Amino acid sequence: MSNALLLPYQVRWNRDNNPVKFCEKSRRIGLSYGDASESAMLAGLQRSQGGMSSYYISYNREMTETYIKDVGHWAKVLNLAASDFEEVVLEDEKDILAYRVRFAPGHQVVALSSKPENLRSKQGRIVIDEAAFCDDLEELLKAAIALTMWGGMVEVISTHNGESNPFNDYILDIRAGKLPYSLHRCTLDDALEQGLYRRICQVRGLPWSPEGEVTWRQKLLDLYGANADEELFCIPARGKGTYLTRQMIESCMSPDIPVLRWSPPADDFVDWPEDRRFREMRDWLDAELGPILAKLPHELSAFVGEDFARSDTGDLSVVWPLVELENLVLATPFVLELRGCPFRQQEQTFFYICDRLPRFVGGALDSRGNGEYLGEVARQRYGPEIISQVKESESWYRENMPKLKAAFEDKTILIPKDSLILDDLRAFKMEKGVPKIPEKRTGGKGGQRHGDAGVAAALAVFAAKTIEAEPFTVETAMPYTAGNLFRGY
Repeated sequence: MSNALLLPYQVRWNRDNNPVKFCEKSRRIGLSYGDASESAMLAGLQRSQGGMSSYYISYNREMTETYIKDVGHWAKVLNLAASDFEEVVLEDEKDILAYRVRFAPGHQVVALSSKPENLRSKQGRIVIDEAAFCDDLEELLKAAIALTMWGGMVEVISTHNGESNPFNDYILDIRAGKLPYSLHRCTLDDALEQGLYRRICQVRGLPWSPEGEVTWRQKLLDLYGANADEELFCIPARGKGTYLTRQMIESCMSPDIPVLRWSPPADDFVDWPEDRRFREMRDWLDAELGPILAKLPHELSAFVGEDFARSDTGDLSVVWPLVELENLVLATPFVLELRGCPFRQQEQTFFYICDRLPRFVGGALDSRGNGEYLGEVARQRYGPEIISQVKESESWYRENMPKLKAAFEDKTILIPKDSLILDDLRAFKMEKGVPKIPEKRTGGKGGQRHGDAGVAAALAVFAAKTIEAEPFTVETAMPYTAGNLFRGY
């Protein structure tokens, strides 16, 4: 098998049998070379064994020629009966020059130019390489995906070519859950960690050393200069600016959704006896949140996102619930902001809300730093299948922020009409192709903020899109009464 000759990321790509799969990658990591082994393997099998022809497409004639020569090489390595590399004009496609290797079972691996019409009447597996540089990727994919109806596959491989490129749009849509395709990502550092430089040394007959690998990597970065992020680390260029626009957010706002803001009733509130603090907080929750929670229709599934902070003057803790309506819109019944709230009262508040939500299915809690405490006690109370302790990182934002953006783009989320929440949602900025909250805090009439409500909203949508558990029911909670809070939405 060819797997022994491939690196782990090449093996994972070849083993992925999703009908449509994408890979954003660094240049020159050998993914296409590894894919050529799969093309050869499949072409060498009988149809009854899953064998099929493959058609390789790229924008560059030199790449197509190289790929087919790699297929011929793998045919010899795998001891498959195959013809030599051929340059032909296809009989059924007049004047289309192609490169080809034919295999004994009657299958072939053919390299074509990147014209959508080249895929007419074809059957098998389509590989679109450096897709971000093809002239009309949308039309090419439209033609290619038709092949999946009869068991074919579509594989899309590319480095990035700008943030506004259609290839990047597909990547974002896959991450947002809009497309049921599988997604792979392999940066230069991912490839190095999995043995790329060792393999380069092996092929070139050079000695490997950790110091040599570091030096080689740095020379590569110096060579690419300002383009290294895009060429080597899967970060599309021109990735700056606001992630969620004002128009996008305001189109999903409703003035009927309340925003509740709590701050300590006294400067020494944290020093009050615990039972007194508990009663004070319970009275406020009963008065402000109890009536809202009691009116939520009991048949709706509910989710919660929570961004944690513990400071008298700094960031906020924000609890953002969502209920899923019959039309799959995620409606916000309220947003709760806590400033300077003691740890135990944050725990009390979170439990109060989750215990009274209808069909509580899942919650995602910011579990960085001090937030790990609340995430842990929530997990212990409701179970690990319901509570996700999230430690937001660059990779988490990269993978999950497209879900939040898609909800606004599709108008499948309903949020409060509130200027401070608007500011928090607009605080996400693109940094090296990843939407994140900048380090700088903002002030104003609402006190110091750091995109806190925006993070809570992202966590709530993450919970709604990823957690699939049985609803958590609290037998002792107050009875629910059917309300019309969301009637007409």
